[in-house]
Amino acid sequence: MKLIILSDTHIRSGQSLLELLPDDLVTIIKNSDILIHAGDFETLECYNELSGLGDLVAVHGDTDVPELMELLPERQVIEVEGVKVGVIHKGQLTSDNPDGLRYLAKEMGVDVLIFGHFHHPIIEDFEVLLLSPGSAIVPGIAEPSAIELDIFEGRVRGRVIRCDGDVCSYFEYERK
Repeated sequence: MKLIILSDTHIRSGQSLLELLPDDLVTIIKNSDILIHAGDFETLECYNELSGLGDLVAVHGDTDVPELMELLPERQVIEVEGVKVGVIHKGQLTSDNPDGLRYLAKEMGVDVLIFGHFHHPIIEDFEVLLLSPGSAIVPGIAEPSAIELDIFEGRVRGRVIRCDGDVCSYFEYERK
């Protein structure tokens, strides 16, 4: 199964996510099995645009409108090919210590914990796999990014998708 992971799109009212995302990334999203968004859509319109692209699994973020806060959970767990995947927006993480997120992943009973809030990609693999896709729209100091995961028979392979204009490149990793 192919999962595409986004977070922190921060689309304001009147903006279109699909117009702001690189064309390559929109194509990748449309060809995925599951799209995961780890919060901070900001608007219901952004959520609706993404849900129109395929099977969307999402949680609310701390800047989302009240309608999204009511519609979406704070945490979510799905199982993909025998791998339990948790999604949360803002976990317990400092820039130099991911222990809080590892404990949260154990509490949630997941093998992979996806989180947002930091606007740059983070990959930590110690006891559990911790992933932050960064932001494809508002990256801050990092390049715009997302994550692509391939999960098959309990194995997780992934790529950080770096987006520059309409061109996407990849950084690959694997967890067995």
